[in-house]
Amino acid sequence: MDEEYKKLVSLMEQRVEVNKHKGLDIVIKKIPDSDVEGDLDPRVMNVTLDMLKAMASGPKMEFGSLAADNIGQLRAMMGWPNVDVTVTEIETDHKTIDGKDGPIPIRIYSPQKSGPMPAIVFFHGGGFIGGSVDSVENPCKCLAEKAGAVVVNVDYRLAPENPYPAGLTDCFDAVKWVYEHAAEINVNPEQIGVAGDSAGGNLSAVCSLMDRDLGTGMIKYQALLYPTVSMSGVATDDFEWNMEEYTVNHNHELIQGIIRALGSSTGLENIYLDGNTKVTDPYVSPLLADDLSGLPATLIIEAEYDYLRLEGEAYARKLIRSGVKTKMIRYNGVDHAFMDKIGLYPQAEDCMNEIAKGLKELLA
Repeated sequence: MDEEYKKLVSLMEQRVEVNKHKGLDIVIKKIPDSDVEGDLDPRVMNVTLDMLKAMASGPKMEFGSLAADNIGQLRAMMGWPNVDVTVTEIETDHKTIDGKDGPIPIRIYSPQKSGPMPAIVFFHGGGFIGGSVDSVENPCKCLAEKAGAVVVNVDYRLAPENPYPAGLTDCFDAVKWVYEHAAEINVNPEQIGVAGDSAGGNLSAVCSLMDRDLGTGMIKYQALLYPTVSMSGVATDDFEWNMEEYTVNHNHELIQGIIRALGSSTGLENIYLDGNTKVTDPYVSPLLADDLSGLPATLIIEAEYDYLRLEGEAYARKLIRSGVKTKMIRYNGVDHAFMDKIGLYPQAEDCMNEIAKGLKELLA
């Protein structure tokens, strides 16, 4: 691994402050090598400019008119070539387990550690229509190493071929399989958590709600990475999207475009749900759940320049009001899906370290 990158990862641990905003204590992780406020991390800037050039020279993509006939193009744009940053041996086992609706492929990452370990069941992002276990394999291996835990990467079914609740059913079935087969994979069944990015963060949050509602008591920790928790976009007493909430001091048009891009697509909820439930269903938009009490200890990680940031903060506040132990971390200078770029963005590796620390603190 490049020495400069290692230095930046180390600096992420040092450049931290805590700010209170609307009653929520937010741990702010600053750009590791810049004191400029209200601007993109230089690595994010370079990637963004390269992507804009590629998009300008490629086929035109209408993000505002999301429909089933451009799913393939969207899927091809998801994920990022990332790097294995582990320094110890992480065993990888490909398995197919039996779910309620059929087989579910999973990958199990295990550090070289004796005795039953904690487990984190990980759900990749991709708007419920894309993403893959491949794109999050290196982050999952990193998490296994840093947490000293078995990480299970779930290849759940995607819409539109398999609309709601197919993917959610697979995810919950995967958690249940880990719980019931804990001894087989060297896991302590009383130390199981869930984690996921974006749509995977939604699936993690909803699995935790289902676990509470069903009284199964399997999930003890949830780490939600820039999750979508209000697909309805409905304003609540504590949430209403507003660009004024974002601090942008430089590159205004570029940054505002980055923020708005994720919120400009229409039709995703229709493709995911396919009329099977309402977008206001708490198992789709958990921010709208009447009661969040009894949920597991929670870590919510957000990107400064992400359209989903405000709903994530509202979810954290609601969890805290419900008596749930909750920590909120915001990474400055980065945008949505920054975790995919582990090995390039130091924030991505630090994010895995924070998830690992949250698990260890819970189990201490």
